[in-house]
Amino acid sequence: MPAGYSLHDFSFDLRQHMAPANVWVTSGWTSVVAAPGTVCGVGGCFAPPYAAPDSSLSVTLEVDGRELRDGVRAGIAGFGLGLLTSGGTWRPDRIERSGTFHQYDDGRLVSLGVHSRLTPVHGAGGYVLEITVENRADRDAEISIHPRLSAGQPGRLPLADWGWMAPRAGDLVAAASTSMTLRHDLLHSRVPAGGRTRFTLAVELGEAVEPGEAARPGATEPDPADRARQATDRWARRLATALDAFPRLETDIPGLAAYWHRSIASGLVCLWDNPGFVTTPFVATSGVDGGALCAYVWDTGGYAPHLLTLMLGETATDLLEAMLKADLTKHYAIAPDGTGLGVAYAYSGWSLVTLATAVASQRGLARGLVERLHDAVAALDARFPAVGELRDYGTQHNLLEMRGAGWEHVVASPNAERAAYLDALATLAEASGAVLPVDALRATAHRIRASIADELWDAEAKWFRSRYPDGHTELTYSVQAFDALRAGACTPQMAADLIARVRPGAFLGAYGVSSVSAEDERHYELGDTDWSGGGAYTGEAPQLALTLWERGEAELAWTVLSRLLWMGEHYPYFPQEHYSDRPAAPPVGRRANIIAGLAGAEAILLGLVGVRPRPDGGLVISPPPAPGNVALRGLRFRGRSIDVECTPHGFSVTVDGRRIAPEGGAVVVPAA
Repeated sequence: MPAGYSLHDFSFDLRQHMAPANVWVTSGWTSVVAAPGTVCGVGGCFAPPYAAPDSSLSVTLEVDGRELRDGVRAGIAGFGLGLLTSGGTWRPDRIERSGTFHQYDDGRLVSLGVHSRLTPVHGAGGYVLEITVENRADRDAEISIHPRLSAGQPGRLPLADWGWMAPRAGDLVAAASTSMTLRHDLLHSRVPAGGRTRFTLAVELGEAVEPGEAARPGATEPDPADRARQATDRWARRLATALDAFPRLETDIPGLAAYWHRSIASGLVCLWDNPGFVTTPFVATSGVDGGALCAYVWDTGGYAPHLLTLMLGETATDLLEAMLKADLTKHYAIAPDGTGLGVAYAYSGWSLVTLATAVASQRGLARGLVERLHDAVAALDARFPAVGELRDYGTQHNLLEMRGAGWEHVVASPNAERAAYLDALATLAEASGAVLPVDALRATAHRIRASIADELWDAEAKWFRSRYPDGHTELTYSVQAFDALRAGACTPQMAADLIARVRPGAFLGAYGVSSVSAEDERHYELGDTDWSGGGAYTGEAPQLALTLWERGEAELAWTVLSRLLWMGEHYPYFPQEHYSDRPAAPPVGRRANIIAGLAGAEAILLGLVGVRPRPDGGLVISPPPAPGNVALRGLRFRGRSIDVECTPHGFSVTVDGRRIAPEGGAVVVPAA
C-alpha cells in the first residue's frame, strides 16, 4: 500500500499563480489572505462568526537606522525602492514568501534575504506571521521590524448569515468583546554577518471562547510559534483522515498529476471543523475568502459525490442529515449552523440523491434515511408545477441565473435529472429495504424521459427547446443539455447530435468548455462566465468529460479533460469559474475557491480509470484505452485496497494484493 499524502504533496510555487493578488490559506477555523506584492503583508481575516475583512498587517524593516519598506515603491534604486518579492510557496497549512534587498549605498553593501511564513491558527481566530531575516553582507547589522496592524472594523456575523458573499465591514455586528490584537516578542536584533534572526507576530481575532477551545484573554497563551506548529499538525492529521481512502496517482502524462493534486486540494480547503458548525467537518461550497462559507446542496452533492464521500468517511451521513433538515422547498443551501439559505433550487433534489447514492455505495444507508430522502425530494418536486409528466422549474431565480431569457421553465435539465433520481431512489430502496413504491418510481422516470424526447427535442435544430407557460419556446445551446444526456434522456441519435457540438468554435475552447456554445448568437456573452458563455463553472468541464467517458467517447472525453490541465500548473486550488479561450479566471466578483473543483479528480477516477461504484457496495472497473500510462494505487473501498494500472493497450486490477483478470472487458469487485 502506498504511503499516505503529506502536506508537501500539495505545495504550490506561487510564481506560477495566475492570480497572485488572491492567495488565501485556511486552517479550517481561520482563513487569511497574503497582501499582494509584499513579502510580509497580510490582508483580511475570517474566523466565523468573527470577521475582519478590511484589516491589514504591514511590516517595515529598519536596517542600521534606515527604513526599508515591504513592497516596491516609486524609485529605481536605494532604500526608497523597498523590499523586493522573489517568490513563495502555498501549502494547505501556510503561505511562505521570500524577498531580497541588495544595495550598495554610500560605500556600504546592505544585503538582506527575508522569508515570511503566514499560518492561520486553529481553535481560535487569528494568524501567526514568522519573519526570518538573513544578513548576507560582510558586517554586522542592527535590524528591527515595525509591524502595524490596522484592524479596520472587526465584528461578528451570526453563523446563520454566512451566505454567498463575503462579509463586509458594514455587515458585521460590532461588539465591545470583538477585537483584533497584535502580540509579538522582541522586535530588534543585532545580526552578525552571515547570520539570521527570526521575529514572530501573532494577530488574534474574536473574543473569549469556552475553556478547552482556546485560552481566555489574560490567561497564559501558547507561544505563537507553537500555535503555528499546532495548526500545521492539525492539517497533517486532517490529511491522514480525509485522504485515508484516496489513491495516489502515477502517470507519464504531462500535467495530469498536478491537476489531480490541485483538484484534491480544492476539496480539502472547503473543510471546516469548528465545533460550533452543524457538522464536523463542515463542507463549505467555497469559504477561503469568507464567501460561500455555506453548503449548497447542488455543488456539494452534484459534482464529485464519490470523492467527497471518500474524503468525509463516516461523517458523510452527517452531511446528508444536515441537508435533509433544511427545507429544500425554500432553501438551496445550509449556513454553518444548519440554517437554510436562499430559494428553492431546481437541481437540489438530484444533487441530494446523487450524494446519497455515493454514501450508499461506500458505507450503506439505513432504510429510514432513504425513506426521508424520498419524502424530501417529493416535497421539492411538488414545489414546481407539473406540466404533464414534466415540471416547470421557473425562471433563472431557481435555475442557472443566466442574464437573459433562455434555459427556463420546462427544460430538459433538470427534468432529466428528476427521472434519474427517481430511478436511483428505487435502487436505494432495494439495497436498504426502504418501503418505497419502487415500480411506480421507475415507471414515472420512464415517462419523464419519453416526454423530454417527445416534447422538448427539436429534431431540426438537433437540440432541446425550453418551453414557457404561454407556449413561447427558446433554443438555448447550454452545457446543461449534456446533463440531460448523462441522465439518460436521449435516444442514440439525440446523443450523437448533442455530442457533435463538443467541438472548437462551439462548446470547446482551447482551455476549457463554454457554458453556452459560441455558436448561439442569442445567449452567448462574455460577462457571465459562470453560465452564459466564454467559460464555465469549474465543475462543468470535468463533468462533461466524465459524461463522455460514460458514453464510451473516450477520445473526446480526454480532449475535454486535457484542456483543463493548465489549471493544475497555475492555481493552488481551483476558482469558482474560468475562461475557456484563455488560461485565466475572472479577476473580481467571484469566489476564490470552489468545492466543485473536486470534480476533476472524480473524472479521473470514474472516467479515465473507469472505477464505477455501485449502490450495493460493489465496484465495476473498466477503463478505456488510456492516453498514456496512468495508475491509481491504494484506493480504499469498503475495507479493500485496490490498484488500477492503465495503458493505451489495456489495464490491470489488483485487489488486496491479488491480481484479478478482466472478464468481458471489466473487473467486477463484489460487495464486501
